[in-house]
Amino acid sequence: MRTLAALCVAVLFSAVLLAQSQPAPAWHVIDPASLDASVDPCVDFYAYSCGGWMKANPIPADQAAWSVYSKLQDQNRNNVRQILEAAAKPGASRTPNEQKMGDYYASCMDEKSIEAAGLEPLRGDLKRIDEIGSLNDLADFLVRFHPQDLSIYFGQSAFFTVGSEQDAKNSTETIASVDQGGLGLPDRDYYLKSDARSEQMRKDYVAHVQKMFELLGDTPETAAGNAQVVLRLETALATGSMTRVERRDPAAVYHRMSRAELAALAPTFPWERYFSGLGLASVSSLNVASPDFFKALESVLKSEPLASLKTYLRWHQLHAQARWLPDAFVQQDFAFYSRKLTGARELQPRWKRCVRFEDRALGDAVGQAYVARYFSGDAKQRALKMVQSIESAMDRDIHQLPWMTEATKQQALGKLKAVVNKIGYPDKWRDYTALSIVRGDALGNGERANSFEFHRQLAKIGKPLVRGEWYLTPPTVNANYNAQMNDINFPAGVLQPPLFDPEADDAANFGQTGATIGHELTHGFDDEGRKFDGQGNLRDWWTAADAKEFEARTACIATQYSAYVVVDDVKINGKLTVGEDVADLGGLFLAYSAWQESVRNKKLKAIDNLTPEQRFFVAYAQGWCSNQRPEIQRMRAATDAHSPERQRTNGVVSNMPEFRKAFGCKAEAPMVRAEACRVW
Repeated sequence: MRTLAALCVAVLFSAVLLAQSQPAPAWHVIDPASLDASVDPCVDFYAYSCGGWMKANPIPADQAAWSVYSKLQDQNRNNVRQILEAAAKPGASRTPNEQKMGDYYASCMDEKSIEAAGLEPLRGDLKRIDEIGSLNDLADFLVRFHPQDLSIYFGQSAFFTVGSEQDAKNSTETIASVDQGGLGLPDRDYYLKSDARSEQMRKDYVAHVQKMFELLGDTPETAAGNAQVVLRLETALATGSMTRVERRDPAAVYHRMSRAELAALAPTFPWERYFSGLGLASVSSLNVASPDFFKALESVLKSEPLASLKTYLRWHQLHAQARWLPDAFVQQDFAFYSRKLTGARELQPRWKRCVRFEDRALGDAVGQAYVARYFSGDAKQRALKMVQSIESAMDRDIHQLPWMTEATKQQALGKLKAVVNKIGYPDKWRDYTALSIVRGDALGNGERANSFEFHRQLAKIGKPLVRGEWYLTPPTVNANYNAQMNDINFPAGVLQPPLFDPEADDAANFGQTGATIGHELTHGFDDEGRKFDGQGNLRDWWTAADAKEFEARTACIATQYSAYVVVDDVKINGKLTVGEDVADLGGLFLAYSAWQESVRNKKLKAIDNLTPEQRFFVAYAQGWCSNQRPEIQRMRAATDAHSPERQRTNGVVSNMPEFRKAFGCKAEAPMVRAEACRVW
């Protein structure tokens, strides 16, 4: 993980309200009703596998997208809601964690008190901004603001982001880091592209910022001018920011420098004062992920009057805390960031938002209660067994690769053996003793929780690396691979139907969760992961010939996906998604190999008119069933390193001879690529 921003996992979209008394649905890994038999699987396998599901699962009004994953996440949130509502009932018998969980949730749900408080919880920080009289004062304000601002985890906090990270070239060391940030729109390109849709989005953004300033008390004329100031400053910062494709190269975001070298990039900013205020006075060196950004920051600080910098800070303070303010602010924030950017029609019920906020604030406390109530030890053991079988499949695959030399194979095998598997939940739960949660102080709780995590991360600097930590909470319906830790993480939330079912046949489980395991494992050997060794160090362990062969094979995949249209005239950026696309393809190959090995010499029967081989591929496809609004499709095309679900299905199977054989596809069928791509 390179920065605090990288610790964040994108939040999966939730769903319509489930009554607490309603039992969990009887979901299965493969649902015959989700198929659309009118579609030829050799023409459009995604439509064949998911057509019935898409018709039966329209997007709820409070969602921008609706998928198998988001339905399961919604069930989990409802389960967590029950835990939090029970904890919210005051009583002497509550444990310390229950007190924090319950009071955080009760405070978040207390809309009446939030409305009555109005802007009062924000007055102190707004006054501090107003009193800034120098850049020293600005640094002092950021010392207070950065720890409290949740958006620092998304790389968007005011001016820049700061945190801790594993040193990319010495994986046993945790160092300080600074990185680009300071934007209110999702990506630098939103500020810099000149097409009509981008220009209109900037106009809509300025209108939103103006309305927020008006809610804060500015006159319409003053608010309009302030919104233009915000756009001007953020555009200048965007100009110096790296693109998402550039940031995919680990070497491009690693520049270990002395404090003096950082100061030379942006000498106008009082770095000594800032780092001392954060308790980092003794830190002598750090990673400056994006040096050119700090040159742009210097230009902004030198050219903009202090009044403009203060206006920018007022906006970011307001933007960061909008969720905790009266309903007028919440609705306006929703109108732009959800309705305009993603296409959601209605604001989510408050309980869903509060559960989501709490997962970020007290994730291990919530997760511990969730695991105790909802996670089966049997599921953990079967998942671990599946992981081990897919690792064995990759071992076989590496040994048999025709394009890789023996020297690189031995390095790859050594890295594979060093992979650590994290299944279900952490061995050690986080201690929240130092975090104060006060019933009735929603905004204060949010700020203190953010600050607690921020300073917990900074406290790692200069200390031995702790490798057992989790960055996904147990209820999360997701999984990940960490290249610097060289570990894969499968939370309890993702190890349940319809994604994983200990009672299902192997074809279904290997096609679904097995492919996900293979996907995460392949990330260790994708275009980014391959640049780290088994200990997590940024080190080139490839021969020049093997590296050239690898790049040619990944280029095949990038070219394939770049031809796919997402929506309207928007295509996939294959250079942005290539790592995920490589992992999707490699993951399904590995899962198929592992499944075949597990059923060797077994006589398998068709189920629901699908052969075992067909069930394997249908299980994979049905995990991606989704509906999405065009707004979020456009945003994801610009910002998401994952290809859309349809392409994650069709793009993968069209490269697999095993799929062609399973469904009897002819050579000229759309789901059969004449020049198939393959890396692993």
